[in-house]
Amino acid sequence: MSGVKDLKIEKNDDVTRVASTRKYLKIEKSEGIARITFARPKHNVLDIEMMNELNAELESLISDNDLKCLVILGEGQSWCAGVEVADHKPEMVDDMISTFNRIFELIDKLEVPTIAAVHGACLGGGMEVAIACDIIVASKKAVFGQPEIKLGFFPPYAAIRLPQLVGQSRAIEICTTGKRYTAKEAKKMGLISYKVDGDEFTETVDKLVNEIRYSSPLIIRLNKRAVKQHLGADFSKALEGVSDLFLNTLMKTEDTLEGIKSFEEKRKPEWKNK
Repeated sequence: MSGVKDLKIEKNDDVTRVASTRKYLKIEKSEGIARITFARPKHNVLDIEMMNELNAELESLISDNDLKCLVILGEGQSWCAGVEVADHKPEMVDDMISTFNRIFELIDKLEVPTIAAVHGACLGGGMEVAIACDIIVASKKAVFGQPEIKLGFFPPYAAIRLPQLVGQSRAIEICTTGKRYTAKEAKKMGLISYKVDGDEFTETVDKLVNEIRYSSPLIIRLNKRAVKQHLGADFSKALEGVSDLFLNTLMKTEDTLEGIKSFEEKRKPEWKNK
């Protein structure tokens, strides 16, 4: 992969772990789980170069049929405190917006669950990346907000995504006040899935990942597809569509038949990803 350095491959008890670093990202892949860690001190602010690195990693994951889950983490004091203000200047803003938007296009294309593991400040463009994920696990010390209005901007992706998560009224409040919200407040409004104490943060993320890791990557993808492809559809058409996916795709996979067989034989399933 272009731009990747310090590639390490470790094998232990039939488990292969691949770890690598880019300039602003750390990447780890093991047992179908990919972890991308923001590593741009001190607040992991996204500039165009860092966003290009992230997009390159996301593109590679889309074609990984063994992938089961993506976790996005952050190093240091903040998870991600936004997009580089200097990249908003007129001579750079077109490139910045197209590169930034590509993040959301790629996350949307991922057919596996995506988890934002947020431990600190999650602001502006950083919060937009977090809410693009399917699940947000937040430390109680995490802080969320869209402060762009204070600098004369609005958050483009948040304007689309927030109403889906918290409703129109709350979305307008978040975007037009620039207010910061605690993890407790974010959980109450439905913005995040989990709020946990700092000493339970890693354990909670790992427990969630392990629940996902147990299953077949193919069946994980089909489950997410069943949820996403019928959003906003008429109920009758949605029910017909999801039933077709169940009967004519799911039930014809080897892994579904293996799941049934393993249950009857009281053993752990052996997935073939087929």
